[in-house]
Amino acid sequence: MADPMKRLPAQPVERALKVISGRWKAIILYQLFDGPRRLTELRRLVPAITQKVLIQQLREMEEHGLVSREIFRQLPPRVDYRATALGLSLAPVIGALCEWGRHHAADQDELDRLSECRFRPPERSQAA
Repeated sequence: MADPMKRLPAQPVERALKVISGRWKAIILYQLFDGPRRLTELRRLVPAITQKVLIQQLREMEEHGLVSREIFRQLPPRVDYRATALGLSLAPVIGALCEWGRHHAADQDELDRLSECRFRPPERSQAA
């Protein structure tokens, strides 16, 4: 696989958007702010995503340093995913996006279709 850093743009805003772009990355990272999660738990929390895409998105975020993976040598094997310190640093950004989405929905008279932002700033002790 090619080095993911070589594919990243030089413009900081473009780079940031490239790293977190995709339909699911921000949602997956949002779910990891509460602490480590197993793949099956992430699949349950983001039911519209396929397992193949979930794994692909997690791998990309791992390559970019947003997520870490811990493999437990047991039967059956267990893998936990967690947001790294770099991933946790996106919490205010993702929280602001959540609030902006609610603002947009209110402006479009669609607020009744949305869930609440269950955002709370993660504790730094969770970082890998």
